[in-house]
Order: sequence, then structure tokens, then C-alpha cells
Amino acid sequence: MVSINAGGVFVKVEYINPFIESTFELFRTMLSASIKRGNVGLAQSDAAGPRDIVALIGLSGQAQGMVALAFPVSTALGIANRLLGTELRVMDDTVSDAIAEMVNIVAGGAKARFKIENGPPIELSLPTVVRGNSFSLDYPIKTTWIEVAFESDLGPFAMRVTMKIEAKKGN
Repeated sequence: MVSINAGGVFVKVEYINPFIESTFELFRTMLSASIKRGNVGLAQSDAAGPRDIVALIGLSGQAQGMVALAFPVSTALGIANRLLGTELRVMDDTVSDAIAEMVNIVAGGAKARFKIENGPPIELSLPTVVRGNSFSLDYPIKTTWIEVAFESDLGPFAMRVTMKIEAKKGN
């Protein structure tokens, strides 16, 4: 089984791949855009990568964690315009809603790909969107975040995922 050594904590790639696959499917089917995956590794700091607009969604149930998509303004506008068939030029609530829907679709697609036997289903929280570039996201201590960089026809963006799967309890 392939895993990423994240500062002594090994994160199974099988936990990250459903999110990557879901992102590729979203760009192909809903945005008609090409996408390339960049580097995958331990997220080094909160300030790394694009982050003018960040959408977060929580996972609960047997799989617990969070998914974040971070975009520069130009990419967020390109995605919102393609998704909605508009020509928005400034960040507004419409763009925030479109980006919230992006993280919801990615997490929902990943949820459908997980193979968790005899456990409760994975539940998704409502997405949260943070706009601007003068903020910091504080993650719980000892949380390991894996970051995946992407390039697309609509611009660069990054995805961060942290999760753990609860061990199946004996009968």
C-alpha cells in the first residue's frame, strides 16, 4: 500500500485519490476544462499556494476530516463564469457560492468513491468560504494536511485534505 510520509505520520494515498479523481471529473464534466495535477505532499504552511478564496467542507462518520480548495481570484472568477455562463469581473457572493459548490461536488464525488465496509456513511458538512488574503487558517495540533497542486485552463489552484478512517469495531 502506497503512503506519504508526512513528518513521521503515514497518510494512505487511497484516502487522497478519491478527492483527486473527483476534481478531475468535475473539471472535465461540469467545466469542460483540462486539468493537470502537480506535486502532492505535506502542506508546509498556511500561506503556501493560492489562497484569495478558500472553500472548506468537513467530513464526519467513519471517515473524519476536512477538504479545502484554495484559489487565486482569477481562477475563482474563471470557474464561476464557466460554471454559471456569466462574465463576472469582481469577487462577490455569486463567486463564493460557486466556489462553495465546487468543494461540495469534490467532497461528494470522493465520498461516493470510498470503499468503507460495514460502517456508517460519510457525512458532509455545509461548505464554508473564506475570502481575502489577510487571514490564517489554524488547524488542530497533530493534524496532517496533504496538499495537491493543480493547473487548469481556468488557472492554478490547490486542494488540501486531512482525514482519518476509524477502525471497524468488532461485533
